[in-house]
Amino acid sequence: YHTDVSRKTMKELMQRSDSPAIRDTIIWIAAILVSAAGGVYFWGTWWCVPFFFVYGVLYASASDSRWHECGHGTAFRTRWMNDVVYQIASFMLMRNPVTWRWSHARHHTDTIIVGRDAEIAVMRPPDLLRAALAFTGILDFRYSLPALVRQAFGKLTPDEKSYVPEMEQHKAVMAARWHVAIYIATIALALTMRSWVPLV
Repeated sequence: YHTDVSRKTMKELMQRSDSPAIRDTIIWIAAILVSAAGGVYFWGTWWCVPFFFVYGVLYASASDSRWHECGHGTAFRTRWMNDVVYQIASFMLMRNPVTWRWSHARHHTDTIIVGRDAEIAVMRPPDLLRAALAFTGILDFRYSLPALVRQAFGKLTPDEKSYVPEMEQHKAVMAARWHVAIYIATIALALTMRSWVPLV
């Protein structure tokens, strides 16, 4: 099916603007903060569960779409705004913003070519358990955290070196170091407070 949309109308619909993206980002961040505050307020009771459920969905699922669109530079008209939200969303998803930017460029160049596309969501034959777990974020944690730690020590895999230009590789290491430093600071805060709240 093809919807008949005139070229003129399509051009009007494709005009980029910062306003909707700024509004949506403010709503997204505000909703994350309100749900987190509710979860912390009701900490230790079952009432925290719905707040953390909303928080988790907004933190992870909504971050992925922002990561993707801002990575392409399509959410905002202004480039630096795309870059800021891309960096934030990358952190929230435990993704190195440098390696993933280049990995995603390769993904669009060599889509579903095994050995070239590092972002094949479901390999053939499909691993249904892995596909189901992809919706939980467990796999992101299982694979992304060790990758960030490895990268923070300055070690990129041969695959990463194949798609991240040599002049960008030091940026990938620095980004990983910042992410790991924030994780370590959060763990230290949790230990100091003797509370799981900073980790959650």
